[in-house]
Amino acid sequence: MGDNQRQVFDVSMAIPSHNVSECVDDDGRLKRTGTICTASAHIITAVIGSGVLSLAWAIAQLGWIAGPAVMLLFSFVTYYTSSLLTDCYRTGDPVSGKRNYTYTDAVRSILGGYKVKACGLIQYLNLFGISIGYTIAASISMMAIKRSNCFHESGGKNPCHMSSNPYMIMFGVSEILLSQIPDFDQIWWLSIVAAVMSFTYSGIGLGLGIAKVAATGTFKGSLTGISIRTVTQAQKIWRSLQAIGDIAFAYSFSVILIEIQDTVKSPPEEAKTMKKATKLSIAVTTAFYMLCGSMGYASFGDFAPGNLLTGFGFFNPFWLLDIANAAIIIHLVGAYQVFCQPIFAFIEKWAAQRWPESCFITKEFKIPVPGYRHPYKLNMFRLVWRTGFVMLTTVISMLLPFFNDVVGILGALGFWPLTVYFPVEMYIQQKKISKWSSRWICLKMLSMACLMISIVAGAGSIVGVILDLKVYKPFKTTY
Repeated sequence: MGDNQRQVFDVSMAIPSHNVSECVDDDGRLKRTGTICTASAHIITAVIGSGVLSLAWAIAQLGWIAGPAVMLLFSFVTYYTSSLLTDCYRTGDPVSGKRNYTYTDAVRSILGGYKVKACGLIQYLNLFGISIGYTIAASISMMAIKRSNCFHESGGKNPCHMSSNPYMIMFGVSEILLSQIPDFDQIWWLSIVAAVMSFTYSGIGLGLGIAKVAATGTFKGSLTGISIRTVTQAQKIWRSLQAIGDIAFAYSFSVILIEIQDTVKSPPEEAKTMKKATKLSIAVTTAFYMLCGSMGYASFGDFAPGNLLTGFGFFNPFWLLDIANAAIIIHLVGAYQVFCQPIFAFIEKWAAQRWPESCFITKEFKIPVPGYRHPYKLNMFRLVWRTGFVMLTTVISMLLPFFNDVVGILGALGFWPLTVYFPVEMYIQQKKISKWSSRWICLKMLSMACLMISIVAGAGSIVGVILDLKVYKPFKTTY
């Protein structure tokens, strides 16, 4: 008997028959309870991540015209393709069709063939990379707090250089503990806390930018971005391409959209709820992105930092910067889990199907938790596998601590295939849009244009990594 069947059997045995439908969904799984609010919180947690910190730098490379224009373009494309993707949650009928629990399930049921393996590989590589990027970003914020306090204790005499490695290890330990939460829908509270934190540090960054502009009385920057006097012509080109990748990364949440949609209750139809949640989330995040990126550029001009909050340096009020960096750390702790849960679920499902008789993989030990009615179910395979995964991402982060470059590569890698190509292809198949019709041509043109953007953004970020590696010593990076 499979896990799903066993779950249905247990539920139906424990509950009178007339109440079974109140506790389970149309597929026999436990009833979902997600709403527009919880779905929006999940999306905001995923979207307003470490990407917001690099937007001032990205706008500085592109200038006052191209910077905001590129940001608006990505927000529109992401919203449109996300709307297409929500229609692919159920195969066939949008109300009673077969549910797809993950992004890969949707590709398998609608497209099938080699595209399933390609999608799974890209999705999980992207999620793996995001976990590395978040580890790097969290360590930078931890160090910023420590260096700020050290600087002020020394009266400004000590530059307080330090290694990022201990802070990455601290972040990894916290993620090992949180990763033992078994299922995606059990971390709704973590997403809400993380969403609040994202508004906190974005708001502080925005406030400091406004204060700096008000103090100087001038808006820095230019229409065309960083000047050739500050960088060479070649650097200007590569940095502009990398900036496009950074902005793409700031909108990378389509990769877990189906998983978020699978937590939403029905009725009403899940696609309708998710479209409202997506519209609300992208509108809020784009407004924040515009304000944070623009005010950061207005404050620093050509010298806008890769991480906005570190750009304000050790200046007063340093306690406010400490609060902002603490909020970033709390947010990234939550966001790391939101992005890693699909990887955890995939490997655990595969292992259970491959070795169904193994006690190490399938057996759960019930451990009483003081203050909770239900015991914690400890699974040894989950403990070992998730711990090993977090340790691997931490070690790689210590080897390649280049925040802006890693963010750019991740944005380029995930944007076209996961945010554009697969949603467009699935929508064409699902809605049976005829070949060479005007709508088919428009969707294909959108996909090709986004492919070109991903290629040039990826090239710019790879060049950035190559330049960084020329002066880099493994595990020896200090700030």
